[in-house]
Amino acid sequence: MSTLQVGSQSDTAGYKLLQGVADSVQRRVVGQTATVEGLLIALLTGGHLLLEGLPGLAKTLLVRSLADALHTSFRRIQFTPDLLPGDIVGTPVYNQATGEFKVYKGPIFANVVLADEVNRAPPKVQSALLEAMEEEQVTIDGTTYPLPSPFLVLATQNPVEQQGTYPLAEAQLDRFMMKLRMSYPGRADESEIIRRVALGKKKGPRDENEELTTTAAAILSAREELDGVLVHPRIQEYIVDLVFATREPAAAGLREFETLMEFGISPRATIFLTRASRAHAYLRGRDFVLPDDVKAIAPAVLRHRIRTTYEADARGIDADQIVARLLATVPTP
Repeated sequence: MSTLQVGSQSDTAGYKLLQGVADSVQRRVVGQTATVEGLLIALLTGGHLLLEGLPGLAKTLLVRSLADALHTSFRRIQFTPDLLPGDIVGTPVYNQATGEFKVYKGPIFANVVLADEVNRAPPKVQSALLEAMEEEQVTIDGTTYPLPSPFLVLATQNPVEQQGTYPLAEAQLDRFMMKLRMSYPGRADESEIIRRVALGKKKGPRDENEELTTTAAAILSAREELDGVLVHPRIQEYIVDLVFATREPAAAGLREFETLMEFGISPRATIFLTRASRAHAYLRGRDFVLPDDVKAIAPAVLRHRIRTTYEADARGIDADQIVARLLATVPTP
């Protein structure tokens, strides 16, 4: 079942494109409706995603299905402890026949990049993603190369088995628009997985000769339609109130947050929360944002930006609980 809903925006070309993408992905991935919607929001806004879930929850299949549905270029990078930055962005190689160096571009040069188990590579390799995610370009041997447009990084990490992993730096986490947590499917979905996957015939890969540029252009066109979604000044003020409640908790009536959070969230969170709220409204066929849009998307946008203190950890309070308290306390317009 599609995550999109009928509304005043449902006749636009961008909306119909996303409807088709959602239907295509959900023909291959059972359940995970909220995650699929998160992928669509990232696609609409140009934001990058961090997917967290236990092994076997179809994280890789989900990303590959999205790329197949879009008919865009897709590359998967398996992050390992012995990976080097050049393995991601590319490297110059000396050509003995010509006596010159030729740059071989790495797998980062794709529309959709899956950074699988991103926290298993050392910080030097993780930092190679920073310029690509923020500037949509990479620098190889002093020369800057633009990345394809649209460009989307979807990184995965396993919340367990932390041996041999490297926690992502705050600067890197902040560049992900959202962090989505994938959970186990319900009983009905589990039964459907048996019927569709275990007893069914697997689909083959898409034809690599299919046209790539048409759909890429349609994605960029859909992003332009997103600019027409109205964010009322009162909604803008509400978003600012949420952000400042993490920086000045006492003024927002959340004095206890001073001992639960190490620091407040950055202006990048303000930007991403506004963009994601717009996309959330767009996917419901509306050309205006409601407070419910902000509340629905806030956990995904804020959870990885909140660093809990030792006191919070000792009390069993995580980032999601802090965000829930934040949304319940800050007045809604």
